[in-house]
Amino acid sequence: MSDIVRRDPRAEWIARNRLHPLHAAMQKSEARWIGPNGLIRKNPHALAAGFVGPSGLKRIDRSGAQQGGAPKRSAPRTAVRLPLHLVAQPSHLVAVVPDMVGGRLGSHDHDVLGLARQLAGATGAVLAVVFGQPREDAFDTAGVDRLLVLDGDAYGGYCPEQRLLALRAVESGFAPRHWLLPDSRSGGGELGRRLAASLGERPATRVWQVRDGLCSGRAGAGREDLVQPTPRLILAAAECAEPVSETRHEARRVELPAPAISHLPRMEDLGAVAVDPAQIPLAEAEFILSGGNGVTDWDLFHRAAATLGATEGASRVAVDDGHMPRARQVGATGTWVTARVYLAVGISGAIQHLQGIGGCDKVIAVNLDPGCDMIKRADLAVVGDSAAILQALIERVAAHREGGRRDAA
Repeated sequence: MSDIVRRDPRAEWIARNRLHPLHAAMQKSEARWIGPNGLIRKNPHALAAGFVGPSGLKRIDRSGAQQGGAPKRSAPRTAVRLPLHLVAQPSHLVAVVPDMVGGRLGSHDHDVLGLARQLAGATGAVLAVVFGQPREDAFDTAGVDRLLVLDGDAYGGYCPEQRLLALRAVESGFAPRHWLLPDSRSGGGELGRRLAASLGERPATRVWQVRDGLCSGRAGAGREDLVQPTPRLILAAAECAEPVSETRHEARRVELPAPAISHLPRMEDLGAVAVDPAQIPLAEAEFILSGGNGVTDWDLFHRAAATLGATEGASRVAVDDGHMPRARQVGATGTWVTARVYLAVGISGAIQHLQGIGGCDKVIAVNLDPGCDMIKRADLAVVGDSAAILQALIERVAAHREGGRRDAA
């Protein structure tokens, strides 16, 4: 019997024809399987709600009807209880000092915590050292076993010397096996180098991988890797490890005796410098007000952005129509953004636009169409006329500020 694999043109045609009764039976891709460590792995391509079109290309089914399910927004949400990883008496600690921009863990912080989880192993614990009162409530699912919060006026603003004294107190009180900080411009890179000089350690910088006792860091302007034995202090780059996602941790609060406070600071924090939101690049903006084809009054849109203190963005349709410059286009064909808050006004939600805002924390959509894709993607949706909603926002913000001035007076 011949071993040559023969094509079945009819089966291929059925697989492409989503209207054929046997179409679903021809989709053979595995969606879930048990990995070598006993955890269930998923194939995101097989699980994606879609179908193969007549041309053989896979199309996206946003309603869920092709998979025999209900629309995404109406599907019931089931709480997933992750297994608890409990370390009562850790053999060692791995200290992590996340940036905590805005009081919350960022994607870079999650990557560093994932790397710390690898170094801690099964018997070690990850100690997160946080300055200021955090607004994060998901330390347990981020891989934190012990949480040390250092709060007070001494740690407010830019105070690297005072924070260094606190980290020296952590060194004396907990003696962690490793120190991990994000190698970023948000404070982790500077504080990590100060800590290395204070401890007399030679750090590994821009580390993107730690394996088998060796760490790899970017060198030569990113053109080559520097491999060395894993040091005690690591300044990790983004995407250095997979974030913790399959376990839940204790995140037990621990205390530290009051560290020495420098009474003669050599630096004085004069506060943040006011920056015009219009001058902030889209890729660095924290709050973006983005307009699309549904915006009918662009003068009102610009006034709303100025009142809210938001950086302006736009969809491709608005840019093509000449309402906004090309540099303000958001999406896969424009600028990928990672804003804390993304307010989309009159944007239907093309797939390229949704790809560009995939890294945003909170998405708010204002649209007349309750079934558009942007409404489905949004964390908070407002169905109504964009002009009326923008005008109401301007009035509410103005009233809030006026009330604040009266209270201050």
